[in-house]
Amino acid sequence: MSKDAAPHPLLIEPDAAYRAGTATPSSVLAAHLAVIDARESEIAAFTALNRAGAAAAAEASTRRWKAGEPLSPIDGMVVGIKDVIETEDMPTGQGSPIWAGFHTRRDGAAVQALREAGAVVLGKTTTTEFATRHSFAATRNPHDIERTPGGSSSGSAAAVGAGMLGGALGTQVVGSIIRPSSYCGVVGYKPSFGALNRGGANDQLSQSCLGTIATSLNGAWGLATAIASRVGGDPGRVTLRGSERLPASRAPQRMALLKTAGWSQIEPGARIALDQEIHAIRQSGVELVSDEDGELAELEAALLDAWQLTERILSWEFAWPLRSYPHEKLSPPMQQRLAAGKAMNRDDYEAALARRDAIRQRFGRLAERVDCFVTLAATGAAPRVTDNTGSPAMNVPASLLGVPALTLPILQDSGLPMGLQLIGRNGQDADLMAVARWRLEHA
Repeated sequence: MSKDAAPHPLLIEPDAAYRAGTATPSSVLAAHLAVIDARESEIAAFTALNRAGAAAAAEASTRRWKAGEPLSPIDGMVVGIKDVIETEDMPTGQGSPIWAGFHTRRDGAAVQALREAGAVVLGKTTTTEFATRHSFAATRNPHDIERTPGGSSSGSAAAVGAGMLGGALGTQVVGSIIRPSSYCGVVGYKPSFGALNRGGANDQLSQSCLGTIATSLNGAWGLATAIASRVGGDPGRVTLRGSERLPASRAPQRMALLKTAGWSQIEPGARIALDQEIHAIRQSGVELVSDEDGELAELEAALLDAWQLTERILSWEFAWPLRSYPHEKLSPPMQQRLAAGKAMNRDDYEAALARRDAIRQRFGRLAERVDCFVTLAATGAAPRVTDNTGSPAMNVPASLLGVPALTLPILQDSGLPMGLQLIGRNGQDADLMAVARWRLEHA
C-alpha cells in the first residue's frame, strides 16, 4: 500500500474521525441508535439497552476529545457486552430463562476496563444458553434475516455487523467469536488463552477465552489492549502485551494451510474463495506449507477428533453449575451434556486433558517453523435459521490449542460474508496482528 493510498476499511482506527474532527462520540452514538431503532425489531441483537447511560458517557467523551485529552484510542467507541459478562447498569441473563433479569450490580473486569478507557457501553447483546449451542433468543444475521448470526456471541457479531455498535465483547470456548464474526462480516479476535481477564464473565471452562469483535482490526486490537493494560489477564496468566495501537505490518515468510475435521463440510463457494486467497498469498511470495509436510499432516490427524475431545472436557467441567439447576429449565442439548458429564469420572477427564496437552505440544513444535496458520473461519456463509448456530468445525482447533485466532471478513460465499481465519502461536498475539495487517495492506 502506498503512503498516499487510503487505508483498507478494516484498518481504519477507531478514533480516526474524532482526531480529524469529522465526528464526535455523541454524533456516532446517535448514528448507532438510529440503526438500532430501524433494525433491532428484525435482528434482535440486544437483551438490554442503557440509552441514558450511553448518552452521558458519550457526552463526557466528546468533552475529552474537544479538550485534547482522550483516555485511550477507544475513548468514545460505542460497545456492547455479551450477556454472560456482568454489567453494573444492566442485568446479566446468560442466555437462559433461569437467570432472566438477574442483576449482580457490578461490572465484569473487562467492562470496568472499557469504561476506564472511555468506551461508551450501550447494551447487552444476546447469547446462546450459557454461551454454548442452544439459543432461546431470536437473533438474526444482519445481511440476511433468514440466516443465523452464529453463536454463542450472536448479538455481539450481529450488532457490529449491522452498524449498531463499533465493537463488542464476546467469549469463545469452541467457535463463539470466530464463527459469528465470519457470518456477520466483522473482525473477530480470540486471544491466547487467559490473556484477557474473565472476571465476572460467568465462565469457568478451561478453554474459554474473552475476546473482541469490531468493525476493524484496529478496533478489535484496541478493545483487547485497553482491557489488558487495565485489568490484565486471568489470575496467574500472562496478559496480552503490546501498544494500544495496532502493531506494524510484518510480511510472513512461511504460513501453513490447516485442514481441520471441517474440511469435508466446506461449501463449494467457500472452497473457491479460499483457493483464490491461497493463490494470492503464494503470489505475494509467502511459502505455504500444506499437508504434504509430514509434521503438519500429523497435527491435522491429531486434531480430527478435536470436537469430540472438547465435548468430553466441557461435559465434565459443566458439572458445576448444571447439576444445581432445575433440570426442566435446561434445553435438551444442555441436558444431554449434563448426562454425558455424569457418565464420566475424574480419570476420564484427566485422560482427556492429557490428550489435549499432547496435541498442544505437537502444535508448538510445528509453530516454531511457521509465522501463522491459515484456514477458513467457517465452512461457508451463514446457514439458514434452524435449531443451531452453524458448524464450529473450523474453529475448535484454535480453542482446543489455546492459541490466538482472528477472522478477517475479506471473503464471500454466495454473495454473503465469510472470514479468513489466521491462527498464531501461543502468547504471540501481536505477531499475529502484524501478519493480519500485512494481509489487509496487500488485499
